[in-house]
Amino acid sequence: MQGQGRAASRLDTVLRHLRPGRPAALPTSAQIGAATNPVGFHYTLDNDLLTPEQRHFYDENGYLLIKNLVSDEDIERFRNEFIKICKKEIQVPGLIAMRDVTIAKSEFVADEKAITKIQDFQEDAELFRYCTLPQILKYVECFTGPNIMAMHTMLINKPPDPGKMSSRHPMHQDLHYFPFRPADLIVAAWTAMERVDRSNGCLVVLPGTHKGSLKQHDYPEWEGGVNKMYHGVRDYDANQPRVHLEMKKGDTVFFHPLLIHGSGANQTQGFRKAISCHFASADCHYIDVKGTSQENIEREVLEIARKKYGVTVPITLKDTWMIRGRLVKGERIHL
Repeated sequence: MQGQGRAASRLDTVLRHLRPGRPAALPTSAQIGAATNPVGFHYTLDNDLLTPEQRHFYDENGYLLIKNLVSDEDIERFRNEFIKICKKEIQVPGLIAMRDVTIAKSEFVADEKAITKIQDFQEDAELFRYCTLPQILKYVECFTGPNIMAMHTMLINKPPDPGKMSSRHPMHQDLHYFPFRPADLIVAAWTAMERVDRSNGCLVVLPGTHKGSLKQHDYPEWEGGVNKMYHGVRDYDANQPRVHLEMKKGDTVFFHPLLIHGSGANQTQGFRKAISCHFASADCHYIDVKGTSQENIEREVLEIARKKYGVTVPITLKDTWMIRGRLVKGERIHL
């Protein structure tokens, strides 16, 4: 009987996610797993890990910080692998290496000072271990349910700011980049690889903005230029209270894809590193972004695919994400 109850709950969840025009007030992260905790939370699934206080905090704020979640040993392994990639000692298929706009046209120096971010490291077994760490996945499951896809991977190496504030990341919502829904079954895990504070550009979040809608994003008009793909929210209340997430090495923050967040400039002489992955429930489904505020990111991604990879056949934003996703737990269903 308990299995039948879970199946009925799961069916109800899927139907409500797919039903067009469903009211926004309905909780989209309905209970997929066994109902063991009191109901009433909208943005987490029932689980035996998060306390009611933690679930309430995430419901209200859209993020949850867990202290000392990833070991020093793992972080140093990720750091060493990143250095090998920067020195071109290893080649990773599909990996994208980025440089700050202020040094993008300078002569390439094969060390970690030249690379400000790598994305899509799903083919690097060492770095991808981050996405499979049991201590990460047990928290992710509280947001996505038991069938978990790792969709987007990054290692950020925020450089010392060259004086033009280009090391900032504009305030944005991660959902802007994602052609899959529902948003409430997507969560980011972001782990500090060293102490992160306001001096070296910690994450800045606008608590509660995950309860809103996806906003229009464009490149900000910054005097010092802006890095490729660093779109920002066009219109938000700049006076809204914000929180600077100061973290120690190994601390991990989980946050909702609609949460408006960014990061400040790195005013130190060192590089600020963090590793992250966006996870989604395999129950999520792809959407067509044509006619939506996400059309501009689709155009940009497809243009990069044509220029960098010589893609000539018609593709969509969905196609570029389908090849990135990796199942890390449970069963692959839709994504």
